[in-house]
Amino acid sequence: MKKKLVVRSKKILGGTPVFAGTRVPLRALIDYLEAGRPLDEFLDDFPAVSRSQAKGVLELLIKTHVAGLPYERAA
Repeated sequence: MKKKLVVRSKKILGGTPVFAGTRVPLRALIDYLEAGRPLDEFLDDFPAVSRSQAKGVLELLIKTHVAGLPYERAA
């Protein structure tokens, strides 16, 4: 059985998706990366999140959001 990466419960931050076993919102990782900050800095600032959790969430986001995007034909 695969370990959960993401939890969403009204009891935790009002239903905001968080890394499983933490109260760290997924949005925090996205915000760090959008600001050009490295993954290692995020992990240092949020020690409750493991590297494997962060990588797993990024892979999940890619699978669910990026993989299905249409692509342009080469000119």
